[in-house]
Amino acid sequence: MISFLLSLAALVLGYFSYGAFVEKVFGADPSRRTPAHTREDGIDFVPLSWRSTFLIQFLNIAGLGPIYGAILGALYGPAAFLWIVLGSIFAGGVHDYFSGMLSVRHEGKSISEIVGIYLGSQMKSGMIAFSVILLVLIGTVFMSGPAVLLANLGFPGLLAQSNFWLAIILFYYFVATVVPIDRIIGRIYPLFGAVLLIMASGIGSMLLIKGYEIPEITFRSFHPDGLPLWPMLFITIACGAVSGFHSTQSPIMARCLPDEKYGRRIFYGAMIAEGAIALIWAAAAMSFFPGGIAGLSEVTGAGGAALVVKNVSLGLLGSVGGILAILGVIACPITSGDTAFRSARLTIADAMSLDQRPLKNRLTIALPIFAIGFSLTLIDFSIVWRYFSFSNQALATIVLWTSAVYLSDNDKFHWIATLPATFMTAVVTTYILQASEGFGLPATVSYPAGVVCAAAACGLFATFLRKRSLSSAYSVSEQ
Repeated sequence: MISFLLSLAALVLGYFSYGAFVEKVFGADPSRRTPAHTREDGIDFVPLSWRSTFLIQFLNIAGLGPIYGAILGALYGPAAFLWIVLGSIFAGGVHDYFSGMLSVRHEGKSISEIVGIYLGSQMKSGMIAFSVILLVLIGTVFMSGPAVLLANLGFPGLLAQSNFWLAIILFYYFVATVVPIDRIIGRIYPLFGAVLLIMASGIGSMLLIKGYEIPEITFRSFHPDGLPLWPMLFITIACGAVSGFHSTQSPIMARCLPDEKYGRRIFYGAMIAEGAIALIWAAAAMSFFPGGIAGLSEVTGAGGAALVVKNVSLGLLGSVGGILAILGVIACPITSGDTAFRSARLTIADAMSLDQRPLKNRLTIALPIFAIGFSLTLIDFSIVWRYFSFSNQALATIVLWTSAVYLSDNDKFHWIATLPATFMTAVVTTYILQASEGFGLPATVSYPAGVVCAAAACGLFATFLRKRSLSSAYSVSEQ
């Protein structure tokens, strides 16, 4: 219990202390006009209030990740609390802030365009493909998960079929992807964001009121399959700690940010709020079921994370509150899935320099994307999720290195990005070498190889910076 409460307090303190430090290092300037004003087009570049922008950003990034990921991460034990806190403050918050504010400083460009500016044209081409693949995977995951939850609510007949709900969600995604951002997203997402925060607060409060025994932090794995903390926990819990998906969403809100002074509230703050969601669900998953983590393992084995959400919500909040909580969890990924497809459209449009004001141009990009996304729903969900998890953290690593280059180019304290970038390099390389969907190498090989790769990345970073400083063609001055 003490570890859980201290973890929540640490997140709040991290926002006001380290978040302020990150903002100071970047140098947010309220006097600069943002792309929402300089490029206003009524479709994607639309000034919104900071409160609406925060709630939309929060809802965009808080899909299934901080809930399903936290539940699956809870199988490793209370060490998950430590990763959520440290990851959110020192990696995820930094990643989200820079992916948003660099887009603001570069006319609302997509993350692949930002990476190209600082890491070169070859990285840009790779990032465009990588980002679109990841976004389509995310959109697919966030179609399938909510459809299963809706089908399990006890509705009769056709309403109990996940394919029916899948079709409804797919249709909604298509509409939300092509219409102006203030028509649907700008109007209803702030409400959904508030509901999600209230739902999580209710779950957390009932854990405390009903006296559930939330375990204290230990540094060993409790996973029933014997999986190690390193690197598995750091891949499993992504959206509640650091997530590359967020970097694809931040530019959407960068195009709506009314003033640079709100950047910390919206980008860093939304990450901290998501970390709190992940903490609450991890704590609930570990403490709600008889037998603790062993009981959690039985439930996930029987019905996956969706069954955990259903049982915890109904058990802690009763039938009415539980159904509302489940609906909040359903709305959460749906409202991340549509912005994933929207971001894919914007990424492709930026790469093609295709004006998105004409509806025809939006449909030209959106239709093929949705055809691919639908076909992926025919693949086993767990397989799609595993590849999404790795791709997600790999993208976060690239964006952190991009942020480090930006800071170095502008004579700023680059270590706030370099250190988490190095750490995440070790995570993703160790994982892909060790995981069954990767090379399947033993820990005796993958562990030292991950460390070597991280050290090599630091060396390449230093070499890259020296070359840039010697060539004016690659120098970037702060705009």
